Amino acid sequence: MTRDERLAALEQIANEVRACSACRLAGGRTRAVPGEGDADTEVIFVGEGPGFNEDREGRPFVGRAGGLLVRLLGSIGWQRDAVFITNVVKCRPPDNRDPEPDEIAACAPYLRRQLEVLDPAVVVTLGRHSMGTFMPGSRIGQVHGTARQADPTTGARDATVLAMYHPAAALRTPALERESYEDIARLPGVLQRSRDRRAGIAAVAAAPSAEPAADAVAPSTGVVAAQAPLGASIQTAEPPAPADVGSQLTLF
Repeated sequence: MTRDERLAALEQIANEVRACSACRLAGGRTRAVPGEGDADTEVIFVGEGPGFNEDREGRPFVGRAGGLLVRLLGSIGWQRDAVFITNVVKCRPPDNRDPEPDEIAACAPYLRRQLEVLDPAVVVTLGRHSMGTFMPGSRIGQVHGTARQADPTTGARDATVLAMYHPAAALRTPALERESYEDIARLPGVLQRSRDRRAGIAAVAAAPSAEPAADAVAPSTGVVAAQAPLGASIQTAEPPAPADVGSQLTLF
């Protein structure tokens, strides 16, 4: 899929979100919040649902929690407009309550389609409801900062999931904020390992013979000795000053 095709597909999803009335949240919203970011990104952040400011502006993570997310990204040398940010529900729950299971289910097709279009290498979950979509049955206190391969039925065809606390929770509890900085520091390494795994699978699939090349192991191990150039748009080494990722913020 080309960049223009991705942009068109994301805009189509966004238009459907803005007109959606599939659950009770639609009746109380000011604006739906489909998500925004770089259509060429390798990393998607998935939060829980819009808050007061997000509902007014139609953009995700623009309040105090969004400010912390920007600082967390800056701590690894990344910028907000190098990633894509969305939520499991696209309309604000009343009084910022937790989204209900039927509301998450009603919005799930939109998130799944966004993931299918973007085909990320990494999905970062923010908060327990987002985590529950990708790591069902887990407890965030036990799995934050850890990564595992995504279930392809979520729409993330070949991605690694990294769990983090929601920035709003981190703002309320200094210990969680400290842990959030520690958790996001793992993200560049998680991204690089996911790139390596995806490149290895692609190399094996493209090989003319069913026999693995001598410099590669079976793709089920997720390890490849010889790597193809990755052409990364997001830094994965020890972060220097933020780099120009060559992409412009796009709103959906």
